[in-house]
Amino acid sequence: MSDLAAALDVVGARWALLVVERLLDGPQRYGDLQRDLGVPTNMLATRLRELEAAGVLTRLPLRHNTRAYALTDRGLALREAIVALARWGAEQA
Repeated sequence: MSDLAAALDVVGARWALLVVERLLDGPQRYGDLQRDLGVPTNMLATRLRELEAAGVLTRLPLRHNTRAYALTDRGLALREAIVALARWGAEQA
C-alpha cells in the first residue's frame, strides 16, 4: 500500500476531513459538529468512531454524560494538508 493510500484509509471516507477541519478550531461537542457540518447523525457517529480508533481524535468527558471531541497530535498534524486542499479548492472555483 502506498503512503497516500494509507493516509486515505484513515481520512479518505466521506465527511472525515471535514470533521478534522472543524476540530482544528478546538474541541467540539457532538451536537455542534452535527449542526455545523450538516452531516447525518449516523454518519457522524461512524466517522467519529473511525477517527478515534485511528488515533486522530479523542473523546473528552463533559458534565451530564456529554462528550466533546478533540484532535490528538496525529490529528493536528493534518492541518497543513487540509489548508493545502482548501487552497486548491479555492483556486478551482
